[in-house]
Amino acid sequence: MNIILVPGFWLDASSWSGVSPTLVDAGHDVQALTLPGLESVDADRSGIGLRDHVDAVTAAIDAATAPVVLVGHSGAGAMIHAAADARPDRVARAIYVDSVPLGEGGFVTDDYAPVGDSVPLPEWDAFEPEDVIDLTDDLRANFRARAVPEPYRVMTDRQHLHNARRYDVPSTVIACEFSTQQLRQWIDGGVPFVAELSRMHDVELIDLPTGHWPQFTRPADLGAAIVAAVSRDIA
Repeated sequence: MNIILVPGFWLDASSWSGVSPTLVDAGHDVQALTLPGLESVDADRSGIGLRDHVDAVTAAIDAATAPVVLVGHSGAGAMIHAAADARPDRVARAIYVDSVPLGEGGFVTDDYAPVGDSVPLPEWDAFEPEDVIDLTDDLRANFRARAVPEPYRVMTDRQHLHNARRYDVPSTVIACEFSTQQLRQWIDGGVPFVAELSRMHDVELIDLPTGHWPQFTRPADLGAAIVAAVSRDIA
């Protein structure tokens, strides 16, 4: 299976380096993306918005020779959902890593103040305690050393979707800082955060207890969870 890995905010393709070997060893073709404006600290991020990142994911789908599995971490959940909206026939499964699909008119976050056109990785106390579970001092240092400022508009632009067939794309949520039990309670309670997820027709929920960055804290286990989800589509 062709697996496209899409990093969350402040991260590039190399953030998946601990996860990819498990996928490759299972026989999958793996492509990790570096999204526009995340090429380096010095990259030009002016004018880059959410749609530019969605278009980059869609272009990777179009370049593949067969249907793909999209894996999106955190804010990239919005991007892979919009790409599935654009190419529902080309996405065999969408996997949301500590994330959920973002619906029409929503935006990812406005919690962080920009510096010019970008948002640098905040100090750790800006995150909730659940976010940084298992993120040791060494992992934090490694994360900060690799972090690239995120284009602010990627965080705050509104999501635009057009194709109800996105609800037919099989999906998996790998729940890390929140549990699948919490997720089911939010769905049953009509919490807006999961409204789009509640409309999807084929959803699998997997627990992987750790903080918000399992690609750093539990990379092999995250790889195994992705392999297990993908195996349902090729059995």
